[in-house]
Amino acid sequence: MLLGIDTSGAVSVAVARGELAAGPASSAGAAPAQSDAASAHTGLDILAVRSDTRSRHHDEVLLALVEETLQAAGVTRGELTGVVVGRGPGPFTGLRVGLVSARSIASVLGVPLHGLSSLDALAHKALAAVPAERGPVTVGVALDARRREVYHARYRREADGEILRIAEPAVDAPAEVATALTACDLLVGSGTALYPELLPATVELEHVDAGHLLLAASALAARGEDLTSTEPMYLREPDAAKPTARKSALGR
Repeated sequence: MLLGIDTSGAVSVAVARGELAAGPASSAGAAPAQSDAASAHTGLDILAVRSDTRSRHHDEVLLALVEETLQAAGVTRGELTGVVVGRGPGPFTGLRVGLVSARSIASVLGVPLHGLSSLDALAHKALAAVPAERGPVTVGVALDARRREVYHARYRREADGEILRIAEPAVDAPAEVATALTACDLLVGSGTALYPELLPATVELEHVDAGHLLLAASALAARGEDLTSTEPMYLREPDAAKPTARKSALGR
């Protein structure tokens, strides 16, 4: 049984039956590949997903949501064999809440902890709704980064179903990446709702679903991707100014 947690934007928790199985080494830039029958292809059975898109106080919501999701899935904490957490990018406080909670749960239970980009998970969710028969498809993901910027990345699903990350995660002003992102067949993420004139959404899909976080992790693990890092993917310095050396009133 796997527990998935993502707090890159909304708070989302999921429970799945199955394990992350190691597979062959993946090529550089590989990202999760799934179709409509995503859970069947990964061997995971998503039992329950619960999300809260309204609260900005992740610390007040997350643990209660974990318990609610476990109860809905009919699973106890003692049955969990692994935890998967979204590494962002996202707001600093929200990411910390998710990562610290995931680490704590994994540590207490003595189970493995895995991490992956929340952008990968959102791309996975967008592509899961596109029939494989459509052939090659590109998707751009843009998440609210505040400061009038967006976190973004681009992906391409090949005809054989493999998904490649064709532009690595970065943070920029919407105008600077609008041309590249709108050239994609699909454009999703919370950034599209904030900047609709520059980044018009093709699908109304703003937040990461922890169920697709688990499916994305399963696909990545099957390709041999290293999911051991659970360091937050901030992409830039915190909003708070760094402390500087004190100066006297005379500036010395």
